[in-house]
Formats: sequence, C-alpha cells, structure tokens
Amino acid sequence: MLAVVAGLAQTSPITAAGAASCEDLRSLALPSGHVDSVQVVAAGTFHPPTTGGNGARSPYAALPAFCRVSATLTPSSDSDIKIEVWLPSAGWNAKLQAVGNGGWAGTISYSALAAAVSKGYAAVSTDTGHSTEGARFALGHPEKFIDYSYRSEHEMTVAAKSVITRFYGSSARLSYFNGCSTGGRQALVEASRYPDDFDGIVAGAAANPKAHLDAWRIWMAQAMHATGESFVPPAKHRAIHDAVLAKCDAGDGATDGLIENPMQCKFDPSALLCKGGDEPGCLTAAQVKTVRTIMSPPKNRKGEVVFPTYEPGTELGWSRLLGGPDPYDTAVDQYKYVVFSDPEWNWRSFDLDRDTPAADAAGHGVLAAGAGPRQAETARQLYLDAIRVGRGALALGGVRALTPTEGQFIQHWEAEDYRRNLEAQ
Repeated sequence: MLAVVAGLAQTSPITAAGAASCEDLRSLALPSGHVDSVQVVAAGTFHPPTTGGNGARSPYAALPAFCRVSATLTPSSDSDIKIEVWLPSAGWNAKLQAVGNGGWAGTISYSALAAAVSKGYAAVSTDTGHSTEGARFALGHPEKFIDYSYRSEHEMTVAAKSVITRFYGSSARLSYFNGCSTGGRQALVEASRYPDDFDGIVAGAAANPKAHLDAWRIWMAQAMHATGESFVPPAKHRAIHDAVLAKCDAGDGATDGLIENPMQCKFDPSALLCKGGDEPGCLTAAQVKTVRTIMSPPKNRKGEVVFPTYEPGTELGWSRLLGGPDPYDTAVDQYKYVVFSDPEWNWRSFDLDRDTPAADAAGHGVLAAGAGPRQAETARQLYLDAIRVGRGALALGGVRALTPTEGQFIQHWEAEDYRRNLEAQ
C-alpha cells in the first residue's frame, strides 16, 4: 500500500528523452478516442468556455502556462465523452490528478483543473459523456448512463496517462483522484471497479449510494411540503440551530459554536413548541413533527434505515434541499429519467418502500459503489480491497448540507490531512 508521509513535492522539467511539444499531441492516437484540439495557454490567460457552475474567474488568473488538450472518447457506439488534459509547461510534479464532477455533471470541471495545475499536477476532467443539465440525457440511452456512472472516469484516466507519457517522455510517478459529492461517488466507484487506476483517492462527501441518497432527499421534501402547515420556513432554521447548540455545544467542554460529535447530540424539537400563536422563534405542532422527521433517518416498513439523515448542527444548511417548493432537482431527475423513464413523474407519488428498491434495480449495479445505505461499511470494504491488491489508499470525508455525515469512514479533517500528504508525495 502507498505510504502516506510528509515530504517536499518534487517537480520535473520537461526535458526527458522522447518528450513532445504541445502541437505534437494533435496526432496522438488515443485508445477509444481521438484528440480534438491542442492549445498552448500562456500564464494567466485562460478563460473557461462556459461557466458550467464554475464561473468565477479567480481560479484562472494565477494559472501557469500549460498545454491544453481536448479529446473525445467513444468506448460505445452511443458514447460522446469529452475530456480535457492540462499539462504544466514547466514545473510538473510528475503526478496526475484526475478531478471529479458535481450533480449530473455535463461540463468539464475547469476550476478543479485549475486548482490542480496551479500546484504542479498534470490534470484531467470529463463532462461524463453529455453536455446538458440534469439527467434527461439518460432517457433511452443506457450507454450514456453507463458513461456517466463510471466509464467516463476510467476512460479519461487511461487517455490522460497516454497524453502525459507522450508529452513529458515519461509516465506519471503517482496518480490521484480528487472528488466531492458526485466526484466522491466517482472516486468510490473508481476504487471498486478500477483499483489499478490510482495510487491514492480522496472521496469527499460521496453521493453514494445515489438511489438511496435521492430517496432520502425526496422523502424529506414530502415531509416538509406535505401541507402549508408542515412547512418550516428558512427564517426559522436559525432558531432551531441555536436551540441545538444550546443543548449540545458544551458537551465537549467548550462553548464555541461547534458540536464535536453530532451523533451524541439528542435534541427534541418539541422544546421549541410555540406557547401561543406562531412566532419566528418557535415551532407549531405541525412544524415540530416536520423537524422531528427531518432529524430522523428514513426507515422502510421493516425498520431498516434507507439512508442517514442530517446530524444536529446542520440546520443552517437545510434550505438548500428543503427551501421548496419542490425537492432538490438532482434527486427528482434520478426518479424521472433513470428509475421510471417518465419526464412527467410526480415526486409527491414517491413511496419509500416501493420506489427505493425500484431505484436500486434501475441502476443495474452501475451507479453506486458497493451495496446498502451505510457508507461506512462500503468505505471500509473499499479500503480493505485497496490493501489486498497492494495498491493505493482511500480517504473518505466531508461535511456538507447536501449529504449527511453519518457513516463517514475518515472524518473531514482527516481527509484534508490525507489530501495534503498526497500532495507532498
């Protein structure tokens, strides 16, 4: 297994025998694809062709000069996978960093590429095989769904390694994958399906298993938006958060606005029950029921947890998923286009016991890494698999408002430390 130790990053000038110019890469033959264009980008001059959710220009102003390679990969007759490989013109650290996507992807992760190249990495990203928002691309296109689910990340990695070897005249000394949310799911799938692709993997806030994650998102929205009385407006989330802190903040011996172990916090929202009429700092009986539902994991009729839920202390992030009037669109698209193949599907008809197994079946084993709703079990197994094959290491972590924290194998701060150690190799 790769030893993770602190040290100074090494850089390599591009003077190896057999090194190519950027222009030479135009004629490079790629497995399952072809190079579309090459471009020498001067320092600080890159502008992303589309914002694609990464629109801030600040990540690009400090970029060093690099060779930009755009390619199309077609591992199936219905594949149209776009990738970009960025190669520092000088100061390459002899490492590859593949970066993940967010949501349903559909765009190159330009800001993540910039972050990697600015640290000396050769970097690669993919649009996962489509260029549209949401999951409509999957309707009637099973091969494109496979590309999104896992194939595009593997194919881009194989192609990037070929580009690197041709450009620098030597292969990357180490290869890493770095992703969050959808990128975290991609990281886990890479670890389970293609353990030889990378020497180290950082899977942040992994959206895995996606079918269960999206079931949880819709289930919560059904509770929040069942009636006008059940809705808890975002203006009340602060009052709930403050009450949670008052209950649990001091449990670690320090009153600092942080709950050290949220899973040990036992908060009853009835403590905020309004004494008279509905007021900004209290909850009605219907709202107490809603909050109690949100703070408890969804369970099927057998009593099995389908997915973890928000931990106490996350209340200020609830509005991203629960602000209404509909559930998080990424979740709705999962059931519209992947599970039921029905663009008119109504999320209010969702049934946890009936539709979650249908989502598992619709994924055909391609969308999730491992099986079952508990990420910790999946992560531990992937970690042991990596050790067994003698290849690499896996760090799982992240605390965010879109994915719950329970079951993270390596906590957020440990994953960040692991990320820094990888960069020091």
